Amino acid sequence: MLAGKLYDASDPELDGLRNRAGDLCTRFNNLPRGDQQEREQVLDELVPRRGPEVSIMGPIFFDYGIHTSIGARTFINFNFTALDCVPISIGDDVLMGPNVSLLPPMHPLRWQDRNSRHRPDGSLYDYEYAKPISIGSNCWLGGNVTVIGGVTIGEGCVIGAGAVVTRDIPAHTVAVGNPARVIREITDQDAACFQKYAL
Repeated sequence: MLAGKLYDASDPELDGLRNRAGDLCTRFNNLPRGDQQEREQVLDELVPRRGPEVSIMGPIFFDYGIHTSIGARTFINFNFTALDCVPISIGDDVLMGPNVSLLPPMHPLRWQDRNSRHRPDGSLYDYEYAKPISIGSNCWLGGNVTVIGGVTIGEGCVIGAGAVVTRDIPAHTVAVGNPARVIREITDQDAACFQKYAL
């Protein structure tokens, strides 16, 4: 699975890992917002590769958790989904709006390869594969952004709300739309937008 090859998602070992992650997500999602200590303890089990001062609002939904790394000071808003059947890497100081979905899993295009099939004991299974996702440091993903497997988002990018990112986004650019396309670079000129708010 981690190598990006076809695998049986219903494999008992994988089922056990997903059930564990699902139970930890449920625990986290049911904790009061003010119970920071227990929320951190759950995240320590669910997403152990997490930098300092990460803030996750919840609810959250991870397939495995253990295959996701989150950099320091990253903020993740409501309804975050990470189907981390392969590595998902999130850099430092990343902002994620509500309903961001990171979706590495892929299914074969031909239905003959994609449809469920029977094992000798009569139980069903199907094949899938996955491609990793990498999000560089200092990025901002707006609300309802979806990132598809195999995508790398370069450092310092802004991904507009509702975008569906299906291809790599170069560093320090703004990308919007479905499929997301780069509309411009981010430059020092963009700092001018704060001048009218200066104290």
